[in-house]
Amino acid sequence: MTEFEKLFRENRDFIFKYLMKLSRDYSLAEELTQETFFRAYMNFSALRDKEKASVWLCSIAKNTYFAYCNEQKKKDSYDTLEEMSDGDDIEEKIIRKELSKEALMCLHKLEEPYKEVFMLSVFGGFSLKEISGIFGKSESWARVTFYRAKEKLSERMR
Repeated sequence: MTEFEKLFRENRDFIFKYLMKLSRDYSLAEELTQETFFRAYMNFSALRDKEKASVWLCSIAKNTYFAYCNEQKKKDSYDTLEEMSDGDDIEEKIIRKELSKEALMCLHKLEEPYKEVFMLSVFGGFSLKEISGIFGKSESWARVTFYRAKEKLSERMR
């Protein structure tokens, strides 16, 4: 068994569950899991620390998921215009969308590990205990890091 096969067998269920929490769609999570491991295979030589392979794979999975979402946004742009004309307050929808966009931009500018911990907790639905296990740190480290991430995002949003 190759090193990559071992990595795949040890982490496939974990990555699938992570993508299920992000996407909340079984077939999409399966597809994105395959894409994640394909990307990991293509970049396996870039993995420096084999002990942190699960963090590396989560990062690839997260990026794969967001790439998929961005592609869907492009495809669904006409649908969005139709939704906006359904009688609701268009100005309110535009403001909400702009705030969401601003929050995401601030989140992407956040330095590591704050960004990863925040995304795992908020978007991935992972508990702080699970996050501490992923990073190999204590649960209090995860709690403090998540709190600091929220504070940094609040400051940047002001």
